[in-house]
Amino acid sequence: MSTASFFSDMLQSIADRGRRFLSLGPARNGEVNPVGTMEALCETLLSSRGEASGMALAKNILDRWEGFEQDKRRDFMVALLSRFGPNIERLEGAIDAYRADPTPKALLEMSMAAEPRRQELIRRLNLAPNGIATLVRMREDLLELKAQNPDLEAVDTDFAHLFGSWFNRGFLVLRPISWSTPADILEKIIRYEAVHHIGGWDELRRRLAPEDRRCFAFFHPQLVDDPLIFVEVALTRDMPSNITELLKEDRAPIRATDATTAVFYSISNCQEGLRGISFGNFLIKQVVEDLRRDLPRLDTFVTLSPVPGFADWLSRERRAETSNALSAADRSRLAALDEPGWADQPETAAAIQPRLTAAAAWYFLRARNRNGKTVDPVARFHLGNGARLERINFLGDRSERAMSQAHGLMVNYLYKLDDIETNHEAFATRGEVVAAPAIRRLIPADRSSSSLVPGPDVFPPDVRSADAPRRKGDKEFTS
Repeated sequence: MSTASFFSDMLQSIADRGRRFLSLGPARNGEVNPVGTMEALCETLLSSRGEASGMALAKNILDRWEGFEQDKRRDFMVALLSRFGPNIERLEGAIDAYRADPTPKALLEMSMAAEPRRQELIRRLNLAPNGIATLVRMREDLLELKAQNPDLEAVDTDFAHLFGSWFNRGFLVLRPISWSTPADILEKIIRYEAVHHIGGWDELRRRLAPEDRRCFAFFHPQLVDDPLIFVEVALTRDMPSNITELLKEDRAPIRATDATTAVFYSISNCQEGLRGISFGNFLIKQVVEDLRRDLPRLDTFVTLSPVPGFADWLSRERRAETSNALSAADRSRLAALDEPGWADQPETAAAIQPRLTAAAAWYFLRARNRNGKTVDPVARFHLGNGARLERINFLGDRSERAMSQAHGLMVNYLYKLDDIETNHEAFATRGEVVAAPAIRRLIPADRSSSSLVPGPDVFPPDVRSADAPRRKGDKEFTS
């Protein structure tokens, strides 16, 4: 029996003893005010001191939650917002005490008084057997509910704050996923794959079984059979420009020892309830270290990534009255994108290619959202991890979704180990996009001036090529 299973069984035993002691039962059909009963149980849990009774109460609350319809779940979240915030009387007293005498002790009391009571409630609910799994599902519902009730953002902030600690990298376990991994986990890999759809078991086998394929996932000790995030890796001799050459059924595998390049071609988050909790940066860095240890010949680590927001952005630029990104000639040529099957017409595709890749260069290097951030979410992730924007691949993915989201574009982000820290600092602190010179040159000189007037979604950021001289204060990095 695994340690996690033993621990879970032990918690269940303690909870069962506490349930017998408290004579708790599940919610009954026809209960007059089930949400009110839940509130009372939560108040009791917050005041509980016994370990067994606390676990039993927590399990009873979570069981009731699981049985609620969506309207009752919404009412309970609203109750968490209105009834389980900070103790206002205690907080006002702590503020007055700190104003009168701003000592460290007074500051500590003010900090403790400001914490919403629901944070402690969530901590205690986590004591229930399988509590963390239920809480993750609870936040998944909360993310949907707050779209209709923005005030629930405060409740979501408390969940995210606690999850950020509970799913800290120090608690996560990296495990390889192979064709010999238990079937229930492999089934979840098929279901959770979010980038390149896996059509079934035969296709999954082609991604896991060959010697030149790898897959790694992060697991949490309390979710031992449910991955949090996973990455699929292809071992190759060079940097790929399209996904077909990696996934085609009749490709010729190579020996892992002959590979010089590791390609991260799909990274999928598995738990919607953990949205916003970052795992991917740790995952890539850990996988790089493991691959370098096992295969010393690997010297290039690169992604083959989708560009999910490009088509929408380009559509807005094409419709805009004025555009810094597109000239009149660009708009005229790119009108062919509206023709069905344009990618299957060699002459049309050849005419579109230079205009589309130049627009993509602008999209990555200069387009910004209203918060001044790089527009593309995948770019924000990899650039924030210290990668370099290395190459734009025209028609790198001909799937229906990729054509709809990005007109078939894919990009390579290069993780050059000696430059990761410097690139990360440039992006995080100054908003600089580190890009290969070939991409930087795609923006015409007459439209590369930082004096351009930005539109609603375009701001003139700093752009630095990967081979530009380091500025004073830039950190050096040694792997």
